[in-house]
Amino acid sequence: MLPKLIAFDLDYTLWDLWIDTHVTGPLRRSGDAVVDAHGVPVEFYADVPDILRRLRDEGVLLAACSRTHAPQLARQALQLLRVSGDDGDPAQSAIELFDDLQIYPGSKLAHFRALHAKTGIPYEQMLFFDDERRNREVESLGVVFHLTPTGVDNATFDAGIQAWKARMSKSA
Repeated sequence: MLPKLIAFDLDYTLWDLWIDTHVTGPLRRSGDAVVDAHGVPVEFYADVPDILRRLRDEGVLLAACSRTHAPQLARQALQLLRVSGDDGDPAQSAIELFDDLQIYPGSKLAHFRALHAKTGIPYEQMLFFDDERRNREVESLGVVFHLTPTGVDNATFDAGIQAWKARMSKSA
């Protein structure tokens, strides 16, 4: 059993930087890597590509929710980052794995209200991973929030799923 929608913050949740302060555009591919104008690499934490692919294969809707002041740079990073396919399928742009992008400055409440309006998915069927405690505010809507102080890895992801399941079992 999985939530219908899983959303991820970007900075220090899926990658180890703030896209609006640590990176200078434009971004480009250099071999298998994505780098900024000064050669600073932009890459997912190690477990993130497999997690995104697995969720996509399970039919879970994926969203990116980021309050960055550099939304175009964040989108460019997602466009350039590649996620390997299963069973020899070709790698694809990470942005193609996301069903919705809520990438703009402002409260995460606005991001989740927009997701709810677009998808019709109840807030209780949403799980959100983020590195900032202040974004726990989405719980006021009914979204399950899971803090990722060191980014998303398999253990953190599994703990978030377990927290969502625990919340669901209490409300059943």
